[in-house]
Amino acid sequence: MFSPLIDDLIQALRSLPGVGPKSAQRMALQLLEHNTQGALSLAGALQRAVEGVKRCNSCRTLTEHDTCRICSSTKRQTRLVCVVESPPDVIAFEQSGVFSGRYFVLHGHLSPIDGVGPADLGLDILGQQLQAGEIDELVLATNSTIEGEATAHYIAEMGKAAQVKVSRLAQGVPMGGELEYLDGGTLAHALNSRTTV
Repeated sequence: MFSPLIDDLIQALRSLPGVGPKSAQRMALQLLEHNTQGALSLAGALQRAVEGVKRCNSCRTLTEHDTCRICSSTKRQTRLVCVVESPPDVIAFEQSGVFSGRYFVLHGHLSPIDGVGPADLGLDILGQQLQAGEIDELVLATNSTIEGEATAHYIAEMGKAAQVKVSRLAQGVPMGGELEYLDGGTLAHALNSRTTV
């Protein structure tokens, strides 16, 4: 229906999460018809980001430098490391302002079925940091999925082998949540993770 160049643009926009064929078509036509300057700006920014952004040598989050601003900050507790699955998890912690350590970003979780093993998550790098004595405590903040739990268990074993304190991010009843609306797994996890008051 459209020319090859427009079809290519629509297909490229469909690679974004949550963008279906109709949304991609609307975006493409909007950019081409009404906002060509915005389209050029988007194209330039995207190209510069793809060429210039890489993973931090220490924590593996996305950055333009060899070491990200969090890892290079002198105001952080460098021996306290929070292990997360993705860069958006780092952003969520930073926006909350409650964590003053540094991070280790896995960019996924263990999934043998999909061929994702420890090396794919950079766990060899984390292992080197543990063996070098650079970490006193690991805070495991992987998602509470089967894969996230398996990944947390694997990393916990690494931490214990290096004689490092390992803690798991508490999970369970959300603030303002009502018990009757919780699923059984969440409620069981909250009950098993209860603390003394």
